[in-house]
Amino acid sequence: MTQEILVNDAEGIRIDLYLSRCCEDFSRSYLQKLLKDGCVLIDGHAVKSSYKVTSGQTIFLTLPEPQKPEILPEELNLDVLYEDKDILIVNKPKGMVVHPAAGHFSGTLVNGLMAHCREELSGINGVLRPGIVHRIDKDTTGALIVCKNDQAHRDIAEQLKIHSITRVYCAIVHGRILEDNGTVDAPIGRHPVDRKKMSINEKNGKAAVTHFHVIRRFQRFTYIECRLETGRTHQIRVHMASIGHPLLGDVVYGPAKCPISGLEGQTLHAKIIGINHPRTHEYLEVHAPLPQYFEELLKKLK
Repeated sequence: MTQEILVNDAEGIRIDLYLSRCCEDFSRSYLQKLLKDGCVLIDGHAVKSSYKVTSGQTIFLTLPEPQKPEILPEELNLDVLYEDKDILIVNKPKGMVVHPAAGHFSGTLVNGLMAHCREELSGINGVLRPGIVHRIDKDTTGALIVCKNDQAHRDIAEQLKIHSITRVYCAIVHGRILEDNGTVDAPIGRHPVDRKKMSINEKNGKAAVTHFHVIRRFQRFTYIECRLETGRTHQIRVHMASIGHPLLGDVVYGPAKCPISGLEGQTLHAKIIGINHPRTHEYLEVHAPLPQYFEELLKKLK
């Protein structure tokens, strides 16, 4: 299978770095292997990892035929915030991929869940995503629901579908937001050119609503809390970028170069998740503490 990727706003960036930003499901080492194997073409010629892309070019990325991998349990010392016989809620760390995909067959949340839960994981989403009913991005931290059986999975999936789940995120964005509260109500769909990205898409997008509240203002940034009415892919990242306040560290929807040295990926944390329990139907709300890097960054900005 060959994918076409149009290069946007990326003058002089190494192609392996650019591809790792566009193809979040693939590790950089896997993409570098594809480059080494001649699977990445520009103007009909294979290019190496050190090749620097130019805006307007089209990258042709050929993926090898998928082989059915063996997903093995791994003891990953998961931070479990809540657990019973139907569900568990984990505090996902930064940099951890939720489920296996090309280039990521170990070290994922699923690998850790298979060791932690043994055979007690829902099977609705198949062998690569046991227990996974929703996901958050690799560099987003915080609360994530995992289902131990199919009945719980179907119940939580329905709550996700009707947008009845409470989801509150913390984020740091570029610029000083002047109003204390605001709402972004704009449909989100696939980017018309870059298929790895999402965008405000009035024609083909799905309804998306994000409410934000300012917690603290810094000289060049703002610390905010976001409450989701809907749960579209990259919703907070796309919505905040659309109003001129992209997330700090988000090189996909914000500046190509992060202004904070050493920061990798967007500063976004799933702080609160609230559901009606799939068995008791009583409301359950779980809070995930801010990760250490986020706390230290707030102190640095202050």
